Amino acid sequence: MTKRLRTGMILGASLLAAQLGFAENQKNDGGMSRIEREVRREIVTLPYYSLFDHFAFRVDGETVTLMGKVSRPTLKSDAENVVKKIEGVEKVSNRIEVLPLSPNDDGLRLALYRSIYGHTALQTLAIRAVPPIHIIVENGNVTLEGVVASEMQKNIANVQANGVSGVFSVTNNLRVEKES
Repeated sequence: MTKRLRTGMILGASLLAAQLGFAENQKNDGGMSRIEREVRREIVTLPYYSLFDHFAFRVDGETVTLMGKVSRPTLKSDAENVVKKIEGVEKVSNRIEVLPLSPNDDGLRLALYRSIYGHTALQTLAIRAVPPIHIIVENGNVTLEGVVASEMQKNIANVQANGVSGVFSVTNNLRVEKES
């Protein structure tokens, strides 16, 4: 199939969808609704969002439930404020936990970052604006969140985190991208 024909088919399908009056909030090809896409975009572009924070959310009609753990107290309210402004969102339930302020945890975050992203197999991941492996430290306990390209990257991150002095436990919640 030629590129021109594929483009025409996609454009034609888009026009047909518009003519049939599909709601703005319908699922797209990626399985995300308009509100889900906008919530995700608003959260990942928050100015102080970093790899030491983890957000999750759920959309139930016009209600968005925010979850996760953040290292800065202002990030919790910032996330709620940007989501409230999204068209179609009527209610925001903010269940984001603020991690305790701790110099020991701050030191562990830095050591974990160096250990994980310092490994040759993971170095290329560190150059992204928000690297895909999120390091959540709470009272010396570490949770790894995010998505990596392979089972090998997931395992290396786990080994590197477990090797950092002062870490009590590591929970590896990393997911592996689906291979196409």
